[in-house]
Amino acid sequence: MLLLRCQPKPTPRKVLCGFCATMGKLQSKLKQSTYKYSRPDDIIEERTQTKALQEYSPAHVDSVSVVAALNSDLCVSGGKDKMVVAYNWKTGNVVKRFRGHEREITKVACVSKSNQFFSASRDRTVMMWDLHGSSQPRQQLSGHAMVVTGLAVSPDSSQLCTGSRDNTLLLWDVGTGQCVERASVSRNLVTHLCWVPREQYILQTSEDRTLRLWDSRGLQVAHVFPAKQHIQTYCEVSLDGRTCISCSNGFGGEGCEATLWDLRQTRNRICEYKGHFQTVASCVFLPRAVSLMPVIATSSYDCKVKIWNQDTGACLFTLSLDGAGPLTSLAVGDTISLLCASFRKGIHLLRVDYSRGLELREVAAF
Repeated sequence: MLLLRCQPKPTPRKVLCGFCATMGKLQSKLKQSTYKYSRPDDIIEERTQTKALQEYSPAHVDSVSVVAALNSDLCVSGGKDKMVVAYNWKTGNVVKRFRGHEREITKVACVSKSNQFFSASRDRTVMMWDLHGSSQPRQQLSGHAMVVTGLAVSPDSSQLCTGSRDNTLLLWDVGTGQCVERASVSRNLVTHLCWVPREQYILQTSEDRTLRLWDSRGLQVAHVFPAKQHIQTYCEVSLDGRTCISCSNGFGGEGCEATLWDLRQTRNRICEYKGHFQTVASCVFLPRAVSLMPVIATSSYDCKVKIWNQDTGACLFTLSLDGAGPLTSLAVGDTISLLCASFRKGIHLLRVDYSRGLELREVAAF
């Protein structure tokens, strides 16, 4: 309710004609961007740049709720238009649209090293899609009593875990589409799920302000992390499986943070990242291929994407996507690219530039 009071009602995005939609990259236009840069001496400078921004064919005609990387070229997204869209973010083309859900898409999850992916919706169902198959779902999974708010695929792609505001987690056999385990915890309104790489464990955030670690063998709670002061909105596990990040909701700078946790030893809080002024909706670990330091990125309802030093908690860069509305989801495209879903302006392609230290800039929108 707080978000609805503070944010104006979104206006529908223009639908392009069939000819324009097939053109891919539409045009370049000059865009003035303002950002804050934290210097090594802790002095924060505000800079303004005018850069060419590529306008791609739009992926959706309404707010985008979630985006995930399918491979190094393609992403999968879902939103209020009830569609799941596969998009080539390097060429600016819609690859395929998938229709089947009756209400807004809430989550998408990609199957590792394949062309298959899952979508969850407010219609309480989960659907499995194949990029090169029919536009109809390969599977439809029904088992939750309320909106599905969590999706996580096991590392070997044999199982899918789903979570909901109905306080339950369900474990599915991907091959048969059958539910094999069910667990319920009172007041555990699931907000996100993430499977730990190369492990049998599933990480889960909740509206009860806690972060839980589940053992998929029997779907039992293996560990509950110390409760935070605010709702936990999202979680992400590092590729090595040693640490994880969770995000908090909030307003006016209260809450509005990300937290780094130890998954392997003491399982204590390692670091906090504070600086957003509204709910932090998403967080990702950035690849180490270019950066010499471990860094993470967060996106928030305050229209900002921030990059942080993972070890010290220092904010290294802030990019303001003015007019985009709440930023709802982040995904790593490749070693230097981020995809950011927004409430008003679709999906933003962001580029990490290490040539002058560390900068983040918007290069395209779709």
